[in-house]
Amino acid sequence: MPSGPPVRQPVRVTDDELVLAITSGDREAFATLVEREALMVYRVCYRVLGSVSDAEDAAQETFVLAYRALATFRSQGSLAGWLRRIATRQALRQAGRRRPTVHLDPTSPGAPFTAAADPARLLMSAQEAEDVRRAVGGLPEPYRETVVLRYFGELTLEEIAHATGRPLGTVKTHLRRGLARLRDSLPASVAT
Repeated sequence: MPSGPPVRQPVRVTDDELVLAITSGDREAFATLVEREALMVYRVCYRVLGSVSDAEDAAQETFVLAYRALATFRSQGSLAGWLRRIATRQALRQAGRRRPTVHLDPTSPGAPFTAAADPARLLMSAQEAEDVRRAVGGLPEPYRETVVLRYFGELTLEEIAHATGRPLGTVKTHLRRGLARLRDSLPASVAT
């Protein structure tokens, strides 16, 4: 029975090994990091921005910023959590620079589109998502960062505490207060 070339299994390197390799100039190591974390970074950016092209731009800028700041990575937390925090901040910066628009792209990820979709519902859903993004973007720090990391970055409260260097109780308080401010700033139809 003929056998093909041996299948190479990917080697899983630790975050510390990856950071050391990248900071030592190993371009393949950085490509490994991008390949490993690109989808997660893109998802964080998309959840904040709601636009495929904007999320792609923010994700790319996230990796540029991460590459430049990799020497500052503290190995006490995960590299993925560190990248989520950079992605969140980059997406929020980008959201603050753009003009508000409502995107109705039924082919984009997460779009509530079916063959029988009601255009009015699509418009309302897109407008509500934009209202939420705008309200979250308008939260003062540290509430905005905590809410975004929790709901857009999908970090646990413990991961947020670790990533931000804040005590867990403080993170819980910031989240509770941030959500209360969101409820007060959103239209009644969206806040419920």
